[in-house]
Amino acid sequence: MRSVTITALRVVIALSLAGAIAVQAVLLPLLWNDLADAGVAVALRVTVIAMAAVGVLSLQVFAVCVWRLLGLVRRGAVFTPRAFRDVDAIIGAISVAAALVFGFAVLLAPGDAAPGIVGLICGLALVLAGIALLVVVLRMLLRQAIAREDEARTLRAELGEVI
Repeated sequence: MRSVTITALRVVIALSLAGAIAVQAVLLPLLWNDLADAGVAVALRVTVIAMAAVGVLSLQVFAVCVWRLLGLVRRGAVFTPRAFRDVDAIIGAISVAAALVFGFAVLLAPGDAAPGIVGLICGLALVLAGIALLVVVLRMLLRQAIAREDEARTLRAELGEVI
């Protein structure tokens, strides 16, 4: 991957992380106040704010892991077992986000939300779960690539001994 691409992606990730911190520091307290002003029960307010905070946290975990994988790419070390830790964390973060989105749909279902909106939110949860499964497949491909790299290294060493 070209250095310009890695740098551009890191800029996007840094902006996303700054935005996530702003959401946690400013928007979540404002949302708490808005829900309180609307007369929403404390238990529901806590649930909504906790779900939003965990959702933002999953975005941050995802961003940090992609940042670390970009470092491995830049060093040419992405096809090493070190990459699995970050890939597994990405799978977990996306899975948590999918569960949170589905949980949000469940919270909305008994209320005044239109059934179509609840269905769309469920569809988004399904898409996120599909993305998590896609990353699982990519993890399997990474495992295969590492195995091929090890095999090639062994064959080169044997060929070097023969020559």
